Amino acid sequence: MEDQWRAFIDQDCIIPKKYQGLLNSYTFAVKDVFDIKGSIASAGNPYWRRTHLPARSNASVIEKLLNNGAELVGKTHTDELMYSLNGENHFFGTPVNPKQPKRIPGGSSSGSAVAVAAGLVDFALGTDTGGSVRIPSSYCGIYGYRPSHNAISMKGVIPLAQSFDTVGVMTKDVNVLANVVKTLVRQINQPRESFSTIIYPEDVWELIDSNIKSEMEESFVTNERRKMSLAKGELKSWMEAFRIIQGYEIWGNHGDWIEKVNPVFGPGIMERFMWTKTITRQQLQWAKQKREDIQSATQELLREDTIMVMPTSPNIAPLLGTSGEELQVHRNKLLMMTSIAGLNGLPQVTIPSIEVDGAPVGLSFIAGPNQDGKLIDYVKDFVLKRDQEKVMKGV
Repeated sequence: MEDQWRAFIDQDCIIPKKYQGLLNSYTFAVKDVFDIKGSIASAGNPYWRRTHLPARSNASVIEKLLNNGAELVGKTHTDELMYSLNGENHFFGTPVNPKQPKRIPGGSSSGSAVAVAAGLVDFALGTDTGGSVRIPSSYCGIYGYRPSHNAISMKGVIPLAQSFDTVGVMTKDVNVLANVVKTLVRQINQPRESFSTIIYPEDVWELIDSNIKSEMEESFVTNERRKMSLAKGELKSWMEAFRIIQGYEIWGNHGDWIEKVNPVFGPGIMERFMWTKTITRQQLQWAKQKREDIQSATQELLREDTIMVMPTSPNIAPLLGTSGEELQVHRNKLLMMTSIAGLNGLPQVTIPSIEVDGAPVGLSFIAGPNQDGKLIDYVKDFVLKRDQEKVMKGV
């Protein structure tokens, strides 16, 4: 299989299926942060790979996929230690966005998103802490799923920030997504009724660039939506609480290794790590209290019959070579949007929605904690109805 899109870091890492199952005939790839027996995960940085030993066993999630009929066909690129949303890697290069090659693919699950969007695999695994599955899925025009926190095992996956780390799934086909999620997520087969209330968070929608806002809104037209302000002017403080807790845990997980090895990182990455070292206990205490308040309010809002719809990202993917300052402005908006699911441990699915000059922007659906099965069912129904309407209109 020729990899003209530079999605893979290792195409020789192949493991055939172990048993027949729901995922028969599916091929998949994994972000290079998952344990694969006999292989060393790079975590997107050569210093990490040089200072770690081969894995003794496969990550739990890989075993489950192999046992259900799927075949692993390679490891994909990631941003350095998963700490970016761009997809540009200083050491290993940048995977090519199949939808818009002049634009970044998004990270940190960049290679996995590109492998799916290019049709090289049926599905791919990534990790999503602050948006690392949802954002590249949006930029590359594919389906991306972040589960409820702890709904899919992280055993055998390099951590970033354990309060928010999840294993996510990317596909081009909503039915493939449903089958993979059904295989991986615990307690997904319980009886359930569909959602009856749809929340439209106006403060989140206001983050979208004006040139795409009206078209994005038209992609989700329903009389049932309930408009409201989600954070009541506090989205920046939501993002800040997320960044502080995430940063504190990142330094706790990787600070000793950074100080011992003194690795070289690409532009912007080392500065980000050094900032995490400066976070104080007082800041952490504030952030955790803020998170508790946010969770209490959000759980009251997202009951079992309620779903939230919002854009996945504020705009199309930035162009390759965009300045650091511009990217930071864009990143801050992204984190205000992605921290909603992260802070609350919520499942989120992004689906292909609109395109601006060929560049995609995703539409997201978020449900209450552990409502993953109902969320996937809702998304499947929504996509089916949307596609039928397009056929009827001759689009």
